[in-house]
Amino acid sequence: MLTLLATPEALLGSKMSVEGDAYRHLFRARRTEVGERLRVVDGLETARWGEVARVARTAALLKLGEPAPKNEPAFRLTLVAPTCRPERAAWLVEKATEIGVFRIAFLHTARAPRELGTGTFDRLRRLAAAAVEQCHRTRVPEITGPHPWKDLQSLTAETDHRWVLDTTPKPEEAAAWGERSGESGALLVGPEGGWSDEERQELQSAGYRAVSLGERVLRLETAAIAGAAIVLLGKP
Repeated sequence: MLTLLATPEALLGSKMSVEGDAYRHLFRARRTEVGERLRVVDGLETARWGEVARVARTAALLKLGEPAPKNEPAFRLTLVAPTCRPERAAWLVEKATEIGVFRIAFLHTARAPRELGTGTFDRLRRLAAAAVEQCHRTRVPEITGPHPWKDLQSLTAETDHRWVLDTTPKPEEAAAWGERSGESGALLVGPEGGWSDEERQELQSAGYRAVSLGERVLRLETAAIAGAAIVLLGKP
């Protein structure tokens, strides 16, 4: 099965044209032929089946049909990660998209004040779009930042659960992910230097549940994906 990411407007009609890079990938590299079916998604959780009706030298025509499976988790997870080097941010975004994260926000912390430029975020969004097609999702996660520390509460205020990964929670807290009774949650990942005492106190006062991934200290992007997988794929 192939998935094609298109604009929301393209999915409104009964037909759509495929051109440019998408055409070259599907009909030159992948050799997609007339009569084959694929999922066409808009990045906003709309998906329809498309059937290849015609393939020309520089474009192809799809007939759009009934709704296709969305392949989206019911639980909407916001992943908040510290600003980091672009190559690590890229890996984090790609894998977080694949496992179903709803939103990714990069946050300045006391030990991770790195700036990420506009060009970096443009690349991250392109990576997320490609990951959506690869893993057959329907939604491209929103990617925002870098946010100042003071914005953390507004980023996660409307979520039903809030977890913070910490390497030093009390033993009784380490596995206390708790019940996931609501529809949304936020997972906050700390920088590799760890949380400052002031940040840890603020998070505790704000009601974040401190959780751990074990005794080993993981790189921040590894911790982010492992934690997100527990929430979305496991049973915290």
